[in-house]
Amino acid sequence: MTSLLDRYIGEFDVIERFERRINAPPEVVMRVAYDFDLQSIWLIKLIIWLRRKFLRAGDAVPRKPLGLVAETRELGWGTLIEEPGKLLVCGAVCQPWFGDVKFVAIPEKEFAAYDVPDQVKIAWSLEAYAIEPGMTLFVHEVRARATDEEAERKFMRYWRWARFGIVEIRLLLLPAIRRRAERELSPG
Repeated sequence: MTSLLDRYIGEFDVIERFERRINAPPEVVMRVAYDFDLQSIWLIKLIIWLRRKFLRAGDAVPRKPLGLVAETRELGWGTLIEEPGKLLVCGAVCQPWFGDVKFVAIPEKEFAAYDVPDQVKIAWSLEAYAIEPGMTLFVHEVRARATDEEAERKFMRYWRWARFGIVEIRLLLLPAIRRRAERELSPG
């Protein structure tokens, strides 16, 4: 299966893809996904807190509740593709093995070729496809690729333990988006 992320990270060190069928139109699903406060789920908030403690990050900056997309943009993620109500692809480079990770947006036309040493390129998508009237296939995919061997070594050492929390966040987030989107369409 081809992916929109192929054009940005065709060869990857890590890939995670999650799909859910949701009884709501694509534009409703995407609106709910954009506006969903990731840390409104207490287990996700705990996972983020544990990562900060494990990596000895500085004190967390007090946060205000933000939707998923607004929060990621505030953290430094850039938009690579956006089709309102259907599709969003974001990307950034970072050094995720640091506790106080800094995400840096790279322009869309430069993202695929970006190769500054000791970085990891990460791209992720939110996709909503109508599969029948009122039914959406919601897809969330994440790909990561280190820019050199040293970064790959550091990233894979980090990924060995961090993937459990990262995947768990997706396993908690997608059903919550499904429930909220379907609830919005329920009578009463």
